[in-house]
Amino acid sequence: MNFLCSWMRSRVDVLLIVEISSASWVVRHLVLTYPEYHIVCFDKLDYCATLNNHHILDSQPNFSFFQGDVASPADVTACLEQYKVDTIFHFAAQSHVDLSFGNSYGFTATNVYGTHVMLECAKAAQIRRFIHISTDEVYGEVDEDSEDLMESSILAPTNPYAASKAAAEMLVNAYWKSFKLPVMIVRSNNVYGPHQYPEKVIPKFTCLLERGQKVVLHGDGKHTRRYLFAGDAADAFDTILHKGLIGQIYNVGSADEISNLTLCSKLLKEFGLPESNDWISHSQDRPFNDRRYAVNGQKLRDLGWQQNTPFDKGLKMTVEWYRKYGERWWGNIDDTLGTFPVIKSPPLVPEHKLRGNLDSVLVEERKAMQGPQPTSANGVHKATDESATVAQVNGQNIHV
Repeated sequence: MNFLCSWMRSRVDVLLIVEISSASWVVRHLVLTYPEYHIVCFDKLDYCATLNNHHILDSQPNFSFFQGDVASPADVTACLEQYKVDTIFHFAAQSHVDLSFGNSYGFTATNVYGTHVMLECAKAAQIRRFIHISTDEVYGEVDEDSEDLMESSILAPTNPYAASKAAAEMLVNAYWKSFKLPVMIVRSNNVYGPHQYPEKVIPKFTCLLERGQKVVLHGDGKHTRRYLFAGDAADAFDTILHKGLIGQIYNVGSADEISNLTLCSKLLKEFGLPESNDWISHSQDRPFNDRRYAVNGQKLRDLGWQQNTPFDKGLKMTVEWYRKYGERWWGNIDDTLGTFPVIKSPPLVPEHKLRGNLDSVLVEERKAMQGPQPTSANGVHKATDESATVAQVNGQNIHV
């Protein structure tokens, strides 16, 4: 226990965030909240990435970007050595379940082998903390009358994506046991919010409705998921970074369990549209589709974290963002919006990074909202209300 506590209090000098699109909130949160930390974003810039998520940080002296592949030991080592990284948030993953049914090798390559590369390079660099971001899906399906699952519950993944994340966790635990690599594991519910690539259900359905197209539900639409607003998720990772114990696992649990049918109803309400077959249809289901996930997040709440954004409030902010910026932000997303999406290999320079109107979009974003972000009583930055995408830098409010 003394070993764990000594690591828990380690300082952060250079923090590397190995990223997917949903982690961009964490990047901005940490850069703008902790100017004394140097935050390095490591990203392959795969099909679901865009530099637009970070352009707002280009002028920040404590932010750097490094393009690299987690499956490349040379890339990872070069980044760790260049910036003298001491702490790693490992978010990088292929994460869209639908794609894992048809491209399972890719999920194994990124999620399992990529994690192995990160661990081996972290060991060689003598990293102080390695925080591995997993998923609630590693637990598998939870019956409706079952209790919420604790961190000690058995892992029983049911799809190739979840299986690859469970396999990655085995490697993380092995490096903790064999080499005393100072690791933590985080298993979160579904995160949603602005800036997320529209392969996920909320931004995807929002973009479809904005186009005047109906949304398509897999199966009967009664499957439920627990949703966590991105601002609350950023606060959770902040809490784990500063208060978490090495060698521990933390569930990040939401109180908002929503069925896909209910989600459609709420989205149609945001658009002022009626619930009818004109706007909702059903397709065949996935090869296997877990009915629900349910995790117990008390362990993290004991560290001082709490969920602050009710689902209806977070959904409203998210829908407003996508209606205003969505397709201009991401470029051509036609292939992504299909019932079962097909992802084409991106060009060397993705099209959406060349769109001439994006500078004006960024300017609009900066001006869109006013007011500084609140701070909690325990000093952990809160980004969970209408000012969730606003931060104050050098006396100016910027929308991020």
